[in-house]
Amino acid sequence: MRQLPLGISPAAEPAFDNFVAGRNAEALSRVRDLAQGALAERIVYVWGDTGSGRTHLLRAAARSNPSLVVVDDVQLLDSAAQHALFVAINEARDAGPGVLVAGDKPPAQLTLREDLRTRLAWGLVYELVPLGDEDKARHLKAAAVGRGLQLSDDIVAYLLTRLPRDMRSLQSIMEVLDQYSLMRKRPLTLPLVREALAQEILGRQPQER
Repeated sequence: MRQLPLGISPAAEPAFDNFVAGRNAEALSRVRDLAQGALAERIVYVWGDTGSGRTHLLRAAARSNPSLVVVDDVQLLDSAAQHALFVAINEARDAGPGVLVAGDKPPAQLTLREDLRTRLAWGLVYELVPLGDEDKARHLKAAAVGRGLQLSDDIVAYLLTRLPRDMRSLQSIMEVLDQYSLMRKRPLTLPLVREALAQEILGRQPQER
């Protein structure tokens, strides 16, 4: 079988505009405001499970405002890093650079020094809720329309049940389907999607020498 060149381009850099908010619209708005210097509160803490989008938000904020103090995975900080963050939060309350922190638990449940946990709760605290299937389905269909494609409900259901469910993977596969549809000069149907994914898996396997 001829292997088709279906390489995936590097994923787009995390930005506020490509963050799929779902039920996290308020958190997105506040983090954006903090990065743009338009938020009265100087400390924002976001938390959530893996895949909730917290790292995406932090990287987007850091790109928008390099002076912002940004700390991801706060639960992993050693004592020296905890002290540095403690100082940064105090400075933020005294007109210093804003502080944006993310972790896997709410402040009270973090295994950090007590005075740091308290300060993380001083500002705005948001739980990032992972996207549900309906949010992901809407995003996939919107991404398809942006590429001039149409995704039927059966194709969306197939993708959500057979592929990694994180947004980066789902966004990447849209590029694969777009390229495959163009090369085959056929609209996307479920059989064509199955064919494209089979080719993509084949392309990732080591070739015999």
